[in-house]
Amino acid sequence: MRKMVLYPDSKLRVKTEEVKNVTARLLKEIKDLVEVLDKSENGAGLASTQIGYKNRFLGIKKEKEILVMINPQIIKTYGEKVYPIIEDSEGKKEDFLEGCLSFPNLYGTVKRFLKVEVSWEEIKSEKLTQKQQLMDGFEAIVLQHELDHLNGILFTDHIKKDGGKLYRFVGKERIELDKSSY
Repeated sequence: MRKMVLYPDSKLRVKTEEVKNVTARLLKEIKDLVEVLDKSENGAGLASTQIGYKNRFLGIKKEKEILVMINPQIIKTYGEKVYPIIEDSEGKKEDFLEGCLSFPNLYGTVKRFLKVEVSWEEIKSEKLTQKQQLMDGFEAIVLQHELDHLNGILFTDHIKKDGGKLYRFVGKERIELDKSSY
């Protein structure tokens, strides 16, 4: 199985190349991505760069399947970028902490759009076919995170730029990291 690329590996800074044709190599890379994401316990999405590939595709877990998006792009955003808030079953609200499989045990507050329209391509009969969909909430956040990876942008870049918070989890203990440490 393909190994996860971990920070600070420079492969995470690669800007991916547009996929123009369906090739045996692309099909193998997609199979590898699906396998790695499927086996990850708490991964919601995965970009090709996170397993060392340069082709422009990502995967998002959707219930019992993985949606593979080739050449994805956001074509419309709704509202402003905000720090997402989650509410527990008792109505208590707290910051949504975004994580990344390439940064084990690190989570942070990242400004994201809560609703986006996205286009991408899928493989049908060995050809690329166009798709489009509105995504909101958690799914929109995951898409933006993975799309950033395809552009060589990491979630910690947003945290630094926007003044968010970054935490390291050690067991159940959450430790806020000093901004100078990342």
